Amino acid sequence: MIIHSSPLPDVEIPNVTITAHVLRKAEALADLVAIRDAAGTSSYTFAELSNAIHALAGGLAARGIAPGKVVGLMAPNLPEYAVVFHGVAVAGAAVTTINPTYGPQEVMHQLKDAGATMLFTVPMFAATALQAIEGTAVTEVIIIGDAVPGTTAMNEVFGDPIEQVPVDTATHTVVLPYSSGTTGLPKGVMLSHRNLVANIEQCIHAIRYQENEVALAALPFFHIYGMQVLMNGLISNGVATITMPRFDMVEALQAVQELKITRFFAVPPIIIGLASAPIVDQYDMSSVKQVFSGAAPLGAELAAKAAARLGCEVVQGFGMTELSPVSHSTVEGDYRPGTSGVTISNTESRIVDPDTGEDQPVGGRGELWVRGPQVMTGYLNNPKATAETIDADGWLHTGDIAVIDEHGHMSIVDRMKELIKFKGFQVAPAELEALLITHPKILDVAVIGIADEEAGEVPKAFVVTTADNEVTLEDIQALVSENLVSYKQIRVLELIDAIPKSAAGKILRKELRNR
Repeated sequence: MIIHSSPLPDVEIPNVTITAHVLRKAEALADLVAIRDAAGTSSYTFAELSNAIHALAGGLAARGIAPGKVVGLMAPNLPEYAVVFHGVAVAGAAVTTINPTYGPQEVMHQLKDAGATMLFTVPMFAATALQAIEGTAVTEVIIIGDAVPGTTAMNEVFGDPIEQVPVDTATHTVVLPYSSGTTGLPKGVMLSHRNLVANIEQCIHAIRYQENEVALAALPFFHIYGMQVLMNGLISNGVATITMPRFDMVEALQAVQELKITRFFAVPPIIIGLASAPIVDQYDMSSVKQVFSGAAPLGAELAAKAAARLGCEVVQGFGMTELSPVSHSTVEGDYRPGTSGVTISNTESRIVDPDTGEDQPVGGRGELWVRGPQVMTGYLNNPKATAETIDADGWLHTGDIAVIDEHGHMSIVDRMKELIKFKGFQVAPAELEALLITHPKILDVAVIGIADEEAGEVPKAFVVTTADNEVTLEDIQALVSENLVSYKQIRVLELIDAIPKSAAGKILRKELRNR
């Protein structure tokens, strides 16, 4: 067995809840801004954030939210996201974070699967929420803002403040984001308080925050990268966190210039804009000391182009929802082009040949396996998928083909997993295939990801049609638009005589990719 241990020092992982860890500096930094929106319409100092969280927890507890309960949170990035997330955690329950651009059917599936009994959202998505809770266990929709008929305003929920309801930090699920793992439909990823606390601490030797830092938080908090590296990670390190409900290049550049942003978190499509968009030259970006990219591989040439233009480091890390999320990160001042950095503290990596099961030496290609305190406790109600992902020795099999070089830096070079990564978002082929096969003129279908310069990958459908061959890309796109979020849209269609399959009936996606 060849184990690549972290070159970074081990860290001590405190036995505390995620909220206690996120608010650990609240007293010392009481009057400084913890989180505010870029527009300046909502802002909380560290003291105000702590007070709001504990008052909301009291109100939630009075409404029966307690250990064993799950609360849905479907909202764009705004300061109140942290209040709701941690209010639920203090009450001893779990949060399931939901993409606010989902359609009613997608929201309903997640609410049912997670067993949620309450849903927080914003006025813009109230109609979707009310439609989505039909047939679920959700009995109350709470609006962050002004209530609409059939809902409750969040201001009415605050109660007498309570302290943390006791939970076992190692085993208690505090958040249930949804991930497709390496295959299949989205599954609830059970992350404990310890998972989240550990991963924040594990990153301290890679991302070295100083005093008085300001970070842009435009990447969605419902996604594990935004939730942990941004919202929780920034506040816990005393960084002023500036939220944006959605990424807009002009608004982001204005925020950098006016608020003196020091940390800019991004995904590769945003890096393309920073490297190439003419408007970037109209703004003062000199305060930015680092641009950190994640969620999808960042090419070495693109990183170098953006770094040269901005005059700061443009680096990347690697993670998965199942890893809370970080397993590899670039240490400041130690960027190696094209790599995702080194194994972070308290973490071990292996590179294993998927065909032989043998560990590969330095420079060898194989599946990346990861072991550490950030590995999820499992998939909700899915022991089979859990066992397929985490082996008996605690190694999480990522489904990504990687290389670790002589400097200990890891690069993702290929993918075993079927997932398509569109602008950093997971698109499960199985979900699209299950929908497309319902079309009356489609006899069989397979979906793969194909390379795209801007998005990373886009979904392509191979379709076997009825005799008249009358299915068009527009037909398929209309079906997807009615049922799924926009980033899952089929972008390319190819009609085919037969879908290649193994003797066991499994789609041979490699053959489709080789076409």
